[in-house]
Amino acid sequence: MDLTLHSDYTLNNQERIPVLGCGFFKVPDGHQTIDAVLDALALGYRLIDTASVYGNERSVGEAIKRSGINRDEIYVTTKLWNEDQGYEQAKRALEGSLKKLSMTYVDLYLLHWPVAGKRQESWRAIEDLHDRGFCKSIGVSNYLKPHLVELLMHCRVKPVVNQLEISPFNYLSRLDTIQFCRKNDIHIEAYSPLTKGLKLSDPRLLKIARKYYRSPAQVLLRWSLQEGFTAIPKSSGKEHLLENSKVFDFSLSISDMDLLSAMNENLTTG
Repeated sequence: MDLTLHSDYTLNNQERIPVLGCGFFKVPDGHQTIDAVLDALALGYRLIDTASVYGNERSVGEAIKRSGINRDEIYVTTKLWNEDQGYEQAKRALEGSLKKLSMTYVDLYLLHWPVAGKRQESWRAIEDLHDRGFCKSIGVSNYLKPHLVELLMHCRVKPVVNQLEISPFNYLSRLDTIQFCRKNDIHIEAYSPLTKGLKLSDPRLLKIARKYYRSPAQVLLRWSLQEGFTAIPKSSGKEHLLENSKVFDFSLSISDMDLLSAMNENLTTG
């Protein structure tokens, strides 16, 4: 598959999700988020990922409004935070997120974490919200295989996405969950695909990057794309947004993909 910044994947409900997006974890509300979202959209990104706990939904919505781009051309994700889980609380939480975003729907609404004792009722709530058109698609984040097995036993609407922290440095420790998702047609979104910068100077990664005349970040993003993931790196600077977008004119060899996947250190940054 020849990918571009405007390529997308088809989800199990036939909605489509871009292959590369921007995450806005810990980007401060106000002009920093507004400027970053406007820069991303101007560069051609169309997937904007936020969450209620990030505290910047209002600025994300403002930037999208200012961009002049039709709402249906932008894929917006937000998430249900742990303290808002439970049936009635979840419904109120999405209502609050939509109000902050100044939107009538989001493209994807995720359970941010599998909260014990509340996740099943939370899922039932977002199924109902999905039925009412407030979220085109629903999914989960930070769910491992046991959580997914439980969910699939009880759900009425199947999750379209599982958003996980994935990079070559924790790939093998996630492999059981990744394989389960693939088997059950649940698309993987990779957050922190750049390891929050912790591994960008790893000598093994640098060696591969030099071979392709690319930055370590570009190699990590290309690895995610060739694994079939949607990658959502956090980047609020225009220079990094531009760098991250330039990953569609080269391919990693099978042997280099294998070398990267073998770098597993069970790394988690969150």
